Amino acid sequence: MKTLSTLSAIAAALILTACASQAADDNQTEAAKRKVAKVLFIGDSITDGGWGNSCGDMRPTAERNQTDMNHIFGHSYMMLCASQIQSQYPERDIKCYNRGISGNTVYDLAARWDADAVALDADVVSILVGTNDIEYYVGKEEGQPPFGIEKWDAAYRGMLDTLRCVKSDVALVLCTPFVGKVGWRGDAPNFGLRQSLIDSLDNRVVKMAAEYGATLVRFDELFAQLLRNQPRPDYWIWDGVHPTPAGHRRMADLWLEKAGPLFQ
Repeated sequence: MKTLSTLSAIAAALILTACASQAADDNQTEAAKRKVAKVLFIGDSITDGGWGNSCGDMRPTAERNQTDMNHIFGHSYMMLCASQIQSQYPERDIKCYNRGISGNTVYDLAARWDADAVALDADVVSILVGTNDIEYYVGKEEGQPPFGIEKWDAAYRGMLDTLRCVKSDVALVLCTPFVGKVGWRGDAPNFGLRQSLIDSLDNRVVKMAAEYGATLVRFDELFAQLLRNQPRPDYWIWDGVHPTPAGHRRMADLWLEKAGPLFQ
């Protein structure tokens, strides 16, 4: 027959075991919360937003001020996303990086991928690119060969493959490029061509997101809807390509809605 002291010892042991188990669960929860330590946003001018006090110039990362907190994120949707993430999870000290560079194409991103993406070892990588690939194509004289969609697709996939090869558990967020029938680009005779090519890129991004298990952010659908219901033609996008501050706010809202679960 067990004595009172023996029963007390058993009870104490059970309590200690329960506490240890709870502590282990808590540690796992904390570890899960710490998993996302770095977030990278990379792309062109729409992401750039003048980060690093670039004043809108197409200057490379090395030539930008990366210590001035007044301009560290620029003023695009990226800044709104990063500020929300960091303010929501201050205890996790999540680092966010803007590596958008104005004027960049998918090939420009690929050329600087190792330095501006792989080297950062980010846990979440968000990509928005394609606008300039189409911009430069439609800006050339007529009679040129068809747009190289397969080559574009291969360059994009090459970046994703490189990233996954180095960091297999990286969370990818693929954002679709967009255009609006607004401003001088919207009034241009080649707008129909521009729209059809952007649609082609969007289809490829949607397909890649499914194949790579990435989070998909349909900015094209967002602006298509916004442009159907706007106070004035240039309310959400002012030149056919670049969002207004209101447009960037809606982009951030959608990005956080789709990618937010990665941080929970």
